[in-house]
Amino acid sequence: METQIPRFFKVSKKSCFVFGPRGTGKTTFLKKTFPDALWFDLLEPETFRSFSAKPERLSELIAGNGKKTVVIDEIQKLPELLDVIHLLVEKKAGIQFILTGSSARKLKKAGADLLAGRLIKHIMYPFMAAELKSRFSLNSALTTGMIPLVVSAKNPEQVLRSYAALYVREEVQMEGLVRNISAFSRFLEAISFSHGSLLNVSNVARECEVERKTVEGYISILEDLLLCSKIPVFTKRAKRALIIHNKFYFFDSGVFRSLRPAGPLDRPEEIEGAALEGLAYQHLASWNTYSGDENKLYYWRTPAGVEVDFVLYGPKTFAAIEVKNAAKVRVQDLKPLKAFKEDYPEAQLYLLYRGKERLKMDGILCLPCGEFLEKLVPGEKLPV
Repeated sequence: METQIPRFFKVSKKSCFVFGPRGTGKTTFLKKTFPDALWFDLLEPETFRSFSAKPERLSELIAGNGKKTVVIDEIQKLPELLDVIHLLVEKKAGIQFILTGSSARKLKKAGADLLAGRLIKHIMYPFMAAELKSRFSLNSALTTGMIPLVVSAKNPEQVLRSYAALYVREEVQMEGLVRNISAFSRFLEAISFSHGSLLNVSNVARECEVERKTVEGYISILEDLLLCSKIPVFTKRAKRALIIHNKFYFFDSGVFRSLRPAGPLDRPEEIEGAALEGLAYQHLASWNTYSGDENKLYYWRTPAGVEVDFVLYGPKTFAAIEVKNAAKVRVQDLKPLKAFKEDYPEAQLYLLYRGKERLKMDGILCLPCGEFLEKLVPGEKLPV
């Protein structure tokens, strides 16, 4: 299924990094886009051993093959190759390097910043609804997410269940990113309660019984593995006191659902509401990145608890978006957006909900969430 679906993702004609969590389709996309490239997969044991013993062998292979595009898959497995690549880029031999990775952590330590000015950084996200078109199902997206590896599987639930375990085993444990795997596993469960919420590190530390600094380190690992993001509060020209904590999101609603424990005391609508907000987040983040990263993504919240889920702010965009897991729009659902409008009358206001009707209430455009996501296309304005 994954190979049949065109992606909005685009690659520069220059040398670049292509980052993205596992299963987002980086390799599939690049093999289709660059079928004649010289390809090295560092997950292959023989390739890894060969370059580990002699990194400069890369120069010899490139010289011997005469290809102008070179793809190195999972570059974080062998950061030593960056020195060789840097030398070849400096020689200006007309070679385009495309370096893929599911983690930026080891590259940072190895001095990938050395190439930062020369290699463009791209990020590939899970599917967007507009990529799937008629295959998009809001209910499926909320349950199993939008990761191509999962969406294309015969048994998406089973693949999703093993996804987090795969990361813990192959990225965290094997790479030695943490010493205590059981503590990290407890952290993953505890941090799942923060998805779509204000991030209180002290509370998470208390829940998983580790120190605050340890939790901060764990969150940093998740960010480097591209599994989560934090968004700040919108404070431009603020007319009132605002909360200063960041909000936390996993990169995919399905991954959130797989990590979030549920029991008799958990309300299903609470979990689904967080999943819906997270699904909106991952689409807005994808749309913004694929559109050229012109805008910044924020949220807005007062100390009294009046909150707008998302604020998009950029040269051509200023929008406030509230997400409600409800089939009908109630008057009280509009209050946060109205409060935001008082401070920022220039903003375009949206309320996304689970109903089927397009409404305009008190100047606020109320749209079915699935419809909004399906019409969200990079390079185009927000749907109206």
